[in-house]
Amino acid sequence: MLWTYIIIFLLAAIPFFEIVTIVPIAIIGGVPAVPVMIVAFLGNMLTIALLILFLDKIREWRRKRKGEEQGSKRHKRAKSLWDKYGLPGIAFIGPFFVGSHLSAMFAIIFGGNKRKTFYLMTASLFCWTVALGLAAHYGFDFLIADEENLGFITRLLNR
Repeated sequence: MLWTYIIIFLLAAIPFFEIVTIVPIAIIGGVPAVPVMIVAFLGNMLTIALLILFLDKIREWRRKRKGEEQGSKRHKRAKSLWDKYGLPGIAFIGPFFVGSHLSAMFAIIFGGNKRKTFYLMTASLFCWTVALGLAAHYGFDFLIADEENLGFITRLLNR
């Protein structure tokens, strides 16, 4: 069972898998919900924290080297969306639509403070993890009332 949690941790850390897909799949697969949510959250947050630190260093280096630049039409459009919704909007809505890694990247690129970005992304990922975990756990139990159904992951591991 340890390998299951290691795989969940690693998949949650990979962009585009993340908690949005891994948590429901693992819970529906029969892995206990609470450990899945904890392990997936930690896996996703590890890479988000590293990404925020790395991108902040690159942004500072680039700013010192080139100074402020005007940017393209796309950059201006993206910046206007940033000005409209801000860091909380990107942090809480972004993980579901574009993934947490891209959301963190956009937040840092458009000038978000690394500490504030980290805290808001942590809160956002916690909320998404709990919401998706509860929805997968209770929603699947509601649809499948069979007490013998252990889930495909558990059956695979018991072979």
